[in-house]
Amino acid sequence: MATAEKRKPVFVKVEELKPGTTGHNLIVKVVNSNAVPVPKPRRAPMSISQRPIRPSRIAECLVGDDTGSIVFTARNEQVDLMNPGSTVILRNAKIDMFKGSMRLAVDKWGRIEVTEPANFVVQENNNLSLVEYELVTVQG
Repeated sequence: MATAEKRKPVFVKVEELKPGTTGHNLIVKVVNSNAVPVPKPRRAPMSISQRPIRPSRIAECLVGDDTGSIVFTARNEQVDLMNPGSTVILRNAKIDMFKGSMRLAVDKWGRIEVTEPANFVVQENNNLSLVEYELVTVQG
């Protein structure tokens, strides 16, 4: 039985991202990072077996490359990696739709790595998160 050869990851540019797509590998620079206040969960009666859940942290970060920029939603430990000015590799990232606009996210199946500073300037005037998409239902 032959072992499958590992494929080299294919890296895409920010401008190639489309709504509802997954499995993207990108090298992006973090432009800024803003913490999002997380609403406190309503108190539910706690049984002894329940441990208090650690509050989740969320930050919206503008990331981009030389083709465009997009809002990246960082969660929990990811927030610590998304420092303005740093270059990160996003592996297996996906596009989430939020109020009709695209957001980039990395879930438990993906990875974020801080890497060497990239030598490109982020194209901030092509922000894909500012493009509003309309949900169109296609009649069969």
